Amino acid sequence: MPENNESLNEQDSVLNNLSPKLDIIYQDEQLIAINKPSGLLVHRSWLDSHATEFAVQKLRDQIGREVYPAHRLDRATSGVLLFLLDKSHATDLMEQFAQQSTEKRYLAVVRGHIGEGRLDYALKKKLDRIADKHADPDSEAQPAVTDYQGIAQCELPIAVRPYPQSRYSLVELSPKTGRRHQLRRHLKHLCHPIIGDTTHGDGPHNKMFREEFASHRLLLHAAYLAFRHPVSGHKVEIHAPLDNEFKSLLVTLGLQV
Repeated sequence: MPENNESLNEQDSVLNNLSPKLDIIYQDEQLIAINKPSGLLVHRSWLDSHATEFAVQKLRDQIGREVYPAHRLDRATSGVLLFLLDKSHATDLMEQFAQQSTEKRYLAVVRGHIGEGRLDYALKKKLDRIADKHADPDSEAQPAVTDYQGIAQCELPIAVRPYPQSRYSLVELSPKTGRRHQLRRHLKHLCHPIIGDTTHGDGPHNKMFREEFASHRLLLHAAYLAFRHPVSGHKVEIHAPLDNEFKSLLVTLGLQV
């Protein structure tokens, strides 16, 4: 069930361990990519007036020039975040994202033991009550497809009602469409919600992870992004390693790959 009354959720998480500098994992004359930490907003938003740090401003200050986000990444999700250094190439790159011609792979820790498959399950467009106040609330659901593959499993001797043990999986997720919160909503539909998801997740399991493992974040990481370079036309592949907190938790859970 959603945790509507949580004192700390992924939207309000504090960046206690944020490095003074962002981790740049790719750069050329036109593009730059960082390994975004969980909890960092991409840019300033009137939807969150409490945030004081933003990826756009931090990266701009770090490299001394303007940067332009090429796609979205939720505040709570860590991993590959791509920027343009020259916005004259924005149309080509953004069309690749819009047409789903890019390749994306995520890693997530989910409740239960999950196998392998494809979920083709349409999603209604998520509307913000302020930003989307003029949008049609009765619009048809949009096609949404996610491939998933469980790559490690564990069972812990920790009771989470109504079961005396608790089971989890490390899963690789490959979205074939780009709907808002698609992975989080699809995993909920599969009855394998992502741990730390306070909107679409499982409250008792999230609570257990906070109390037993001091894990207050969404366990979802954008590990890989591939696309066609807007100038050279060559395929670019970017890998974002897991942060130390995520890696340590996998070791503790016995979900090493």
